Amino acid sequence: MVLTEAVAGVTAEAVNSFQFATGMDIIKLTEHAMSMDDSTWQRHANPWSVYTRFTILPLLSLAFWSREWIGIYATAPILLSLLWIWLNPRAFPIPRNTHSWASMGTFGERIYLQRKSIEIPAHHLRAARTLALLTALGLPVLIYGIYHFDLRLLILGNLWIMVFKAWFVDRMVWLYLDLKDSNPRFRSWLRTT
Repeated sequence: MVLTEAVAGVTAEAVNSFQFATGMDIIKLTEHAMSMDDSTWQRHANPWSVYTRFTILPLLSLAFWSREWIGIYATAPILLSLLWIWLNPRAFPIPRNTHSWASMGTFGERIYLQRKSIEIPAHHLRAARTLALLTALGLPVLIYGIYHFDLRLLILGNLWIMVFKAWFVDRMVWLYLDLKDSNPRFRSWLRTT
């Protein structure tokens, strides 16, 4: 427990230092770049959207790896992978039932993105920051694997990032369940047909 709290403290400091030094909130910046309005968030709550989102990193890795086989033409699969990142939250219909793990994970993310204006319990903030840092630690491994065509490191980087991203989504479910009754709008996101 002490080790976990120490890692969480260091993680929070690292994330806060990065945000202070750069003036950027990476998660908020990503949401803005994705143009995530209310309608897009509702569609992204479809479990198909959440689960197919896990295909993005392997597809992007393969697209960059393809430069070995097709050279400059690797630009096409890279651009298609980037298009899939933007298209994915919009590709599926609004779900009729939102009581799934995947749907509630997106609801938690929506709440987390509003953390400057909504009071979020400190244990959720620490956990989210820790998981974000742990996720990011897989990125150098992945990039090294892609750059040097090291399949083992590419696979390790993909698995590392996806495991911690899934854990982050799971934490967002917990966040949503803890806060859904604090705001009628949050509660309204849960639907059953």
